[in-house]
Amino acid sequence: MFTMTPFWEKFFYIFTFICQGASYLKPSAYGIMHRQHHAFSDTAEDPHSPYFTSNVMTMMYKTKTIYHDLVRKTEEVPTPPEWNALDRFGDLWPVRILWGVLYTTFYFHFMTSFWVLLLLPVHYLIGPIQGAIVNWCGHKYGYRNFDNGDESRNTLVVDLLLFGELYQNNHHKNPNRANFAFRWFEFDPAYPIVRVLDLLRIIRLKPHALPA
Repeated sequence: MFTMTPFWEKFFYIFTFICQGASYLKPSAYGIMHRQHHAFSDTAEDPHSPYFTSNVMTMMYKTKTIYHDLVRKTEEVPTPPEWNALDRFGDLWPVRILWGVLYTTFYFHFMTSFWVLLLLPVHYLIGPIQGAIVNWCGHKYGYRNFDNGDESRNTLVVDLLLFGELYQNNHHKNPNRANFAFRWFEFDPAYPIVRVLDLLRIIRLKPHALPA
């Protein structure tokens, strides 16, 4: 969809680690898995299709197994090589536990009522939870604008909470389009942010990524 300078590439690589924290995923391994999801959408070879697992938990366990297998393979040919140390560091269990300790400390320091602590487990596991929602709901519930040869759907109500990720049917139709919304009543909350980054020349959108 876009390119960026080496400086901004380094900035966002580190920023991704900071933002994902306990849910950090190695970008090269996740990128391969995402391409597999598009190439084999809703078939037995799809890393996370709800149609080849019995429930959302088994779907995410299958995803976890495939991801860790890809991590081992990408360590042999790291992409890009200069970030392999950060990827290994971010994937360590002690590091993930440390993030959890930091989250817990933050909550106890700033919470205004006890019920806020109920959000802590969600914060610990926000990456897997978001992945489960996107891949389960986005291929089971909602409407379809396009016949993509799979079961991808647009789950409009939940989509606004996930910044466009649940326009799965639209995304599978045109995966290189920066704006996941197609119809007049659809809105991709991430797209204005992408356009601002492009205007600031932090990223450079490619022509094919722009809506026609």
